[in-house]
Amino acid sequence: MADGKHNSALGAAYAAKRPEEVAAIYDRWSETYDADMSIAGYRHPTICLALLTRHLPRGAEPLLDAGAGTGLIGEWLAITGYPKVEALDISQGMLDKAAAKGVYTAMHRLAMGDTLPFADGAYAGIISAGVFTSGHVGVEGLDELIRICRPGGIIVLTVKNTLWDAGFAERIAGLEARGAISRLEETRPYASMPGETDTVPSRGLVLRVT
Repeated sequence: MADGKHNSALGAAYAAKRPEEVAAIYDRWSETYDADMSIAGYRHPTICLALLTRHLPRGAEPLLDAGAGTGLIGEWLAITGYPKVEALDISQGMLDKAAAKGVYTAMHRLAMGDTLPFADGAYAGIISAGVFTSGHVGVEGLDELIRICRPGGIIVLTVKNTLWDAGFAERIAGLEARGAISRLEETRPYASMPGETDTVPSRGLVLRVT
């Protein structure tokens, strides 16, 4: 995909208003997504992987890759010692690409922000890279991730500053104050794709469910 087309797909994804729009955009993008994101220098997966391995013991299971896309992180989780990882994404096209990599133990086509069909405390760790951003999932998706992560478990996520300043930071502080989570780490804001026209930074967060 040419740079102009890549920017167009990303812009459309950020501007999407409904979950079905997001799914359709990523279904169309799935064929070239890995190559496009590599060219763009996409940082979220690498940063999230580093944060997870710092705070979650090798072999912890199961994990949920929430917003797995084509499985960029799933491949690396398998290599770094997390063999039981499930994938969740809104786009069937992206999940098909992820499934073909053979690194996930289950695939779930679901929209974050809704109630998820998983038991309380089902996962030892959850990683959600590039999901809490413009046109995707807002703070409404956070409570379900906390519910399905077991006490003592780790949630690693990225949050775009647009969302952070529009209630996400306040929500995190409130959850900390009532003892639902502890914030183990927060990165400084960084550009998720250096050189792209969208320069609003994001940050990485590590939360422990209490």
